[in-house]
Amino acid sequence: MFTGIVAEVGTVAEMKPIEGGREITINCSFAGDTHIDESIAVNGVCLTVVDFNDEQFRIQAVDETLRKTSIGDLKEGSVVNLERSLTLEKGIEGHIVQGHVDTTGTISEISQDGADLLVTVEYPEEHKDLIVGRGSIAIDGISLTVAREEENRFTVAIIPYTWDHTNLRDKKAGDSVNLEFDIFGKYIVRYLKNREGK
Repeated sequence: MFTGIVAEVGTVAEMKPIEGGREITINCSFAGDTHIDESIAVNGVCLTVVDFNDEQFRIQAVDETLRKTSIGDLKEGSVVNLERSLTLEKGIEGHIVQGHVDTTGTISEISQDGADLLVTVEYPEEHKDLIVGRGSIAIDGISLTVAREEENRFTVAIIPYTWDHTNLRDKKAGDSVNLEFDIFGKYIVRYLKNREGK
């Protein structure tokens, strides 16, 4: 479990194919403090550490993950958002994020509004019941608030600090991003659909 508060931006050092997926080595400052089997959110995707040293940790992504998230788009030199899993000693400063990506979206527009940057994302229409104005959403693992919602688009306002300390600063229109909708909203929608079916 995560909170959507990015701890650090890391860099992909190596990508290599393995049977049934890909192995990814990431440079970051806390690599030496990780451990085998630790869960780390990489661009919002919960992945497991399989090896590490003082400068890097290595994770493996299966083909299913590569198909359903933007992890498959990564290449050597890519900048990624990193968050270590939540512990009981830490406060929930963002919102509850599982690291289980629901779908990918596409950035359609980035604009400025005063000090804030507005990022508009298009997403598959079948998920429109899960977007709520002023509700929470994780974009590439970043806990954000929906500022505006349309048919199959929503806009989030990004403060300068978040822009500067995540990989959003490198994004442009047309880029793919991982989306995880609010877990409570998903359960409520599922419950109501089940009741409707009865």
